[in-house]
Amino acid sequence: MEKISSDNIRGLILALASSIFIGSSFIIKKKGLIKAGASGTRAVIFGEIANFAAYAFAPAILVTPLGALSIIVSAVLAHYFLGERMHIFGMVGCVLCLVGSTTIVLHAPHETQVSSVKQVWNYATEPGFIVYASFVFVLVGILIYYYQPLYGRTHLIIYVGICSLTGSLTVMCVKAVGIAIKLSFSGHNQFIYFETWIFTLLLLGFCLMQLNYLNKALDTFNTNVVSPVYYVMFTTLTILASIIMFKDWNDQNGTQIAMEFCGFVTILCGTFLLHKTKDMVGSRVGPNLLDTSTNTSARNSSQLEL
Repeated sequence: MEKISSDNIRGLILALASSIFIGSSFIIKKKGLIKAGASGTRAVIFGEIANFAAYAFAPAILVTPLGALSIIVSAVLAHYFLGERMHIFGMVGCVLCLVGSTTIVLHAPHETQVSSVKQVWNYATEPGFIVYASFVFVLVGILIYYYQPLYGRTHLIIYVGICSLTGSLTVMCVKAVGIAIKLSFSGHNQFIYFETWIFTLLLLGFCLMQLNYLNKALDTFNTNVVSPVYYVMFTTLTILASIIMFKDWNDQNGTQIAMEFCGFVTILCGTFLLHKTKDMVGSRVGPNLLDTSTNTSARNSSQLEL
C-alpha cells in the first residue's frame, strides 16, 4: 500500500468536514426553529464549500464516495437528537459505509499534478473525454426532450439520470475551478486565462441544470428512494468521468484498483441498507404516522419503476 499523499490528506479532511456539515444540517433544520433553520442553511453552505475545496486537492475517486458519510452523520444525529430509532440493519449500513470509505482512502490514487488551468483544459479536450462529454450531452438531450414529457412523472430514472449525467461534468468543472483558485492563492493567477472563465461558466450552467432536475425528482418521488439511486448513479458516473479525464488509475496496479472497487461496492451496500431501514423503522411506529391516501400509495408504487 502506498503512502497517502499530503494533498490526498487535505482532500480527505475537507471531504470529512463537508460530510459532517451537510449531515448535521438536516438535523438542525428538522428542529423547526427559525434560528436553528438559519444555522442549518449555514451548515449546508460550509459543507458545500468544504466539498468544493476537497476536489481541488484530491481525485474524485476519493472525494465523491465519501459523500455517503453525510448519510451516517445524519442518521446517527437523528437517533440521538430527534428520537428516530435506528434499525439494526441501519447500524450495519453505517459500518459498511465506514469500512468502504476506509478502503478507498487507503488505496486512492494520488492527485494528478497540475501546474495550470491550461493543463486541465488539455485533459478536457483530449479525444477520450470529448467522446464522453458528447455522449452525456446527447443522452441528456434525449432524456429532456423525448423521455421526460412521457415518463418523467412515473419513472425515477429520467430525472435522476439527467442529474447524475450532468453532475459528472459539474464535478470536472469544480475540479478545474478549484485548482485555478488553489494555484491563484499560491501566487500563480489563473484567472487571466480564458479557459478558467469557460470552466466557471460551464460550472454555473451545469449546477443550475442539476439542481433544477434534482428538485423535480424530490418533488415527484419519495426522498428515501431518490437519495440512494441518485448517489449510486452520480458517484459511478463522476468516477468514470474522472478516470477518463485525469487518468486516475494510470499509476495503479490491479490490486489497488480492485480494492477501490470493493470499497465503492461496500459503500453502495451500506447506503442502500441505511435508506431501506428508514422505511422498516417507520412502518412500526403506527398507522397514524403513515400516509395511507390513495394518491400516495399510487405514487409510491410508481417509484419502483426505474
